[in-house]
Amino acid sequence: MNILITTIFDYPHEGGLSTHVATLKNGLEARGHKVDVLSFTQLNPLLRKAYAQAPGFIASKFKPGSGQLMNDENRMTLIRKQLERLKNEYDVINSQDVYATLAAESTGLPVVETVHGYYSYEAISRGAIKEGSKEDQVIREREKKAYTLASRVVTVDQRIKDYVYKMAGVNATAIRNFIDVEDFNPLKLDLSGIRKEFGIPEDKKMLFVPRRMTEKNGVIYPTLALRKVLDKHPDTILVYAGTGEQMSAIKEKVAAHGLGDNVMLLGTVAHEKMKYLYGVADVVLVPSIHSYGVEEATSISALEAMGSSSPVIAGAVGGLKEIIADHEDGILVQERDTDALSNAIIEVLDSPELGDQLARKARRKIEREYSHLFAAEKYEQIYHEAINDERVRVE
Repeated sequence: MNILITTIFDYPHEGGLSTHVATLKNGLEARGHKVDVLSFTQLNPLLRKAYAQAPGFIASKFKPGSGQLMNDENRMTLIRKQLERLKNEYDVINSQDVYATLAAESTGLPVVETVHGYYSYEAISRGAIKEGSKEDQVIREREKKAYTLASRVVTVDQRIKDYVYKMAGVNATAIRNFIDVEDFNPLKLDLSGIRKEFGIPEDKKMLFVPRRMTEKNGVIYPTLALRKVLDKHPDTILVYAGTGEQMSAIKEKVAAHGLGDNVMLLGTVAHEKMKYLYGVADVVLVPSIHSYGVEEATSISALEAMGSSSPVIAGAVGGLKEIIADHEDGILVQERDTDALSNAIIEVLDSPELGDQLARKARRKIEREYSHLFAAEKYEQIYHEAINDERVRVE
């Protein structure tokens, strides 16, 4: 098959959607398919700025939220025009967001939409729109229409599947997120120089937070938990890899609690480098929380850490509860509970044997259940179903 993966967002970019696309593409290509990606990044840079970035930025100055809606609509228009030019080259489109699905409506091609989260709720959570606003209502209608238009809908966990059915009455297929299992195999990586490369002290225990700095990712809580950890394990450093609106809040807490020598903010790290940072971490933290109705799906960061044979401590929310068995292949803690997070970190640092046991079992689980080749086969079946449905409809 000739498959086109589409999104109105940038690709590649920092975050799980981009990682999902790259890994799915690799899996499908390994199964013999031709796969291309059409994203906002591939469009003409002058058009991107003049038509789909600057107007929304200006609009937001006058009415908060209007810019988000305007930018999404304009991105959709640009993607639609490009799809019109490309439609004869592909058998199926796999859209990765609501607006990419709507952009593909006029192509006549079967569209499979992958739903990674709650589109309107996530916009509210990151402060882009206000709950209950006109923009919120429009986006919800866009969501409903996209789910209805798609030939097939895939969600990355059961909760989002339930959400799609509740919103649009559409029965989706849940395919949990996945990773290239061998790419994150620490036995195949040379980890000897990675701490030096990033300036991470060799003599400190490393807590690693591989997260975009958004509210739902709970990134502030490792900083709040660190002082108690340092009282027991002063040779500990907390390392963040990611950027986002919570960066300033973390910096404020670091300064307020005198943690400057024990917190490192690496900013954006190339995905290719992340597997090395997982490999040298003593503990990986995925402290997700509920935020305006949004909760973590099947976290790719958690899967990557588990595949890297690193002990994972995660918030007991959403898809994290589906992939981690508490104190068997990771540790789950109550969301926003700083003491519980501190205690879990101390528990693992106190007992390297426990950390090793969690890490070994986590790696085995990832090998069995979260391979990108297995996921690619499932997507392949859904593409075939969508193509066959379209043929029947046309005939």
